[in-house]
Amino acid sequence: MLGEVIGSVSTRILNAIVRSLIRLNPNPNILSLIGLGINLWAALLYGYGRFFAAGLVMILANIFDMLDGRVARGTGRVTRFGAFLDSSLDRLSDMVVFLGIIIYYTRDTEHHSTLYAALTGAALIGSVMVSYTSARAESLIPRCDVGFLRRPERVVLLILGSITVWPESTSPFLNKMPATIWLMTVLSYWTFFQRLYHTWQQLREMESGDNLTARTAK
Repeated sequence: MLGEVIGSVSTRILNAIVRSLIRLNPNPNILSLIGLGINLWAALLYGYGRFFAAGLVMILANIFDMLDGRVARGTGRVTRFGAFLDSSLDRLSDMVVFLGIIIYYTRDTEHHSTLYAALTGAALIGSVMVSYTSARAESLIPRCDVGFLRRPERVVLLILGSITVWPESTSPFLNKMPATIWLMTVLSYWTFFQRLYHTWQQLREMESGDNLTARTAK
């Protein structure tokens, strides 16, 4: 019930923003570039260890990620290049945010951790492979969007982990960024292997169907 209310309110706010932007008739590609710029800002905050602020900036960045496509449809400016640019900048945004976290853990501070720098790097690679396997698989099969940790879930998980960071607090419910990094790493590779298996299964079924059709035609 609460989730439905939050979802309804969020949708109304987002639709109001979209309607306002449609009246201004901006280029949707500019919105995509602004979204990238905001993600770069978040990456910089991560690099300096300001995780809570970075989490809030990530919320703003992902509002822009949702706006560009809606504004493009609302203004009748949907293009193939726009879709390609949006998808490409999303991948770049993901990577720069992870890079900011890696920089934080590799800096010469009391929070320096080779383990968490490596885990964040592994999560970065995993997230890229999740996106790549989907794009590559869909050149062979109709759809490959299986798995838990897709981009929206990954972003939400990162935001939630970030806004729990209060270094001065000893609460067991706060400062969960290390746990978040572990979770993103494990679930990224779990999703990657799910997509590999799904693609293998779908191709096997398609090849079996082709063989059956060929035998029936003889």
